[in-house]
Amino acid sequence: MFYCAGLTADYAARPFETVEAHVTLLARLLAEARFERLVYLSSTRLYDSLGADGGREDDALRLDPANPRSLYDLSKALGETLCLNQSGGRAAVARLSGVYDWRPGAPGFLSEWLQKARASRTVELDSATGVVRDYIHLDDAAAALRAILDSRESRIVNVASGENLSNEDLAAIFARHGWRTSFARTAPRQAAPVCDITRLRSLGMTPRSVGAVLDEALAREDFREAR
Repeated sequence: MFYCAGLTADYAARPFETVEAHVTLLARLLAEARFERLVYLSSTRLYDSLGADGGREDDALRLDPANPRSLYDLSKALGETLCLNQSGGRAAVARLSGVYDWRPGAPGFLSEWLQKARASRTVELDSATGVVRDYIHLDDAAAALRAILDSRESRIVNVASGENLSNEDLAAIFARHGWRTSFARTAPRQAAPVCDITRLRSLGMTPRSVGAVLDEALAREDFREAR
């Protein structure tokens, strides 16, 4: 079983549904359902409170209940705790970074950027140049999740590329292929945690670099036709 229920961009507007999805439903499944193996989809956003020093699965998290943003982090962390301690060793946790793809409707910042790039060689984005994220392509994320499922180990695994790229870095990749990207704001490069993917590699899965995937994608016929 892959437990994919969750709220991301709308968690602040729907706090009770967030807790229901991240914790309450999961608790009922762990207590009552019959299953051999469960992989709980969590997030590398839990490292954000650690700054540049975070990124390893065994890092102790620093979460502030008084911070409204912590609703997301605390609920995900509680879901992780239930899986690791109340599943009889049958559950594992996948902390996903920014999953992207270019298919129509694919959610997420880089996914939306790619979809805009299919329509126009000039892209305007409501973001800042210095925003930094770790990205992993959807196909690599799916392969990583299957590897975690098959491993039979009850632990946390980062599902990430292990590489941080700023919006400015990404714009340079697009520029090599003829796209012009502008951002609403200019800002210094963020000091962000770098996700350690040693555990993921130990499962035989090494994600492709974002640059390699984008170079291949932007050379595709449907991207070359953008005007």
